[in-house]
Amino acid sequence: MTALDPPDAERSTTSRTAEPDPAPAADPDTGDDTILGRRHRALTLGIVTVVSLIAFEASAVNTAMPIAARALDGVELYAYAFSAYFTASLFAMALSGEWCDRKGPLPPLVGGIVAFGAGLVVAGTAQRMWMFVGGRAVQGIGGGLVIVALYVVVGRAYPRRLQPAVLASFSAAWVLPVLVGPVVAGTVTEQAGWRWVFLSIPVLVLPPLAVMLPALRTLPPGGRSPAMDRRRILLALAVAGGAGLLQYAAQDLAWYSLLPAAAGLALLVPCVLRLLPAGTFRAARGLPSVVLLRGVAAGAFLGAESFVPLMLVTQRGLSATAAGLALAGGGLTWALGSYTQSRARLEPYRERLMGLGMLLIAVAIALVPLALAASVPVWTVAVAWAVGGYGMGMTISSASVLMLKLSRPEEAGSNSSSLQVSDALGNITLVGLSGVLFVAFGGAAIAPTTDATPTPAAASSHPAAFTAVYVAMATVALAGAWVTTRLRPRPAQR
Repeated sequence: MTALDPPDAERSTTSRTAEPDPAPAADPDTGDDTILGRRHRALTLGIVTVVSLIAFEASAVNTAMPIAARALDGVELYAYAFSAYFTASLFAMALSGEWCDRKGPLPPLVGGIVAFGAGLVVAGTAQRMWMFVGGRAVQGIGGGLVIVALYVVVGRAYPRRLQPAVLASFSAAWVLPVLVGPVVAGTVTEQAGWRWVFLSIPVLVLPPLAVMLPALRTLPPGGRSPAMDRRRILLALAVAGGAGLLQYAAQDLAWYSLLPAAAGLALLVPCVLRLLPAGTFRAARGLPSVVLLRGVAAGAFLGAESFVPLMLVTQRGLSATAAGLALAGGGLTWALGSYTQSRARLEPYRERLMGLGMLLIAVAIALVPLALAASVPVWTVAVAWAVGGYGMGMTISSASVLMLKLSRPEEAGSNSSSLQVSDALGNITLVGLSGVLFVAFGGAAIAPTTDATPTPAAASSHPAAFTAVYVAMATVALAGAWVTTRLRPRPAQR
């Protein structure tokens, strides 16, 4: 622990354990001992519906975004439509954690849903690309508020024995939207216009909120001082600003990009050290390692996944649709892995499951570059990604379970936000590293196309660029497997 660590980080020590589960045991004969029992049914259905709508929006926007950028004559701002959401959500995650700890999860959840819907309306009615990017930033604020608040709801509304099952439902809620989102969004864009992809979702968000509201009102308020920790919120704002500057610099690797990159690092590094639990970056035992692992797992997987479709299109000549379908199996097995970790009999082996999950992720990423050889069938990638998705399901959901287990009730909001901030930072850092490696090994020379036809592999063969990305991300995943040996806190000293 250093003198720079904030008070919240000091309270989240490596040996911290949650207070005993206050929820009374349910009577199995009443059928109330499950997340869909009478006591929890409405809240569970509401949570799953909200997560599903956010997932649908995420997959649908990827489909509609190119059309929207061209329609608004703003292709040069295309990347910012994604990064605006990401950087705004970084700030909102920390804000939501403080808000939840002091006022309970209901205010940030309602505020987040309202902001998410407002951002969709702004983006859907935008007449200029900068207005569209602004709408995406408002969406990011809403998404960051909602996701942290939902984790706090799980920690406060469900007994500990049911929390793994609820968190598994988070992953399951992504499966159908990821599969049907691009098809639905493509059809709506072609038949009614891209704006309706954004404008149709806000109306759908209100019913699940109404279903959850009675249960949310019964949750206890936060247990700390009513005043929020302004220092922590300002740190989160600085982290978001630093991440935004780094993303801006990464768009152009010219010499003058060093200036925003340096400014971004100057903001990002010291603020992250203060924002996350003490000992996170040295993998201190317990909560710090849980938070670190979340960023390592998410970043390694996404850093590799981002280049899979490009590899299949440019190196093996697949269509964009076929390349995208190669990743679909990963979404299904992700849900299966999350279900596996939720089984009560596996609870004593949670840390080992996470270690196995990280090894599966490393193996999956390492198998992908084999498809660069023409003699290797392309379905190898689909199989590899199904294996990696299963590992991610076990690891990501288990990290959320351990975070709640190692958090006092009044600290669940701050620790949930730390977990989400680590996830986002892992994505930014490792996806950025993948991009730098890709360009450094010649990937920028891949011939662009102006239509949807596949690129002949012989015309743009740069296997070294893709291999560099996958080797690096597989190595990061192996490092994550070592971090799983640090998840269990040391026994408390008597």
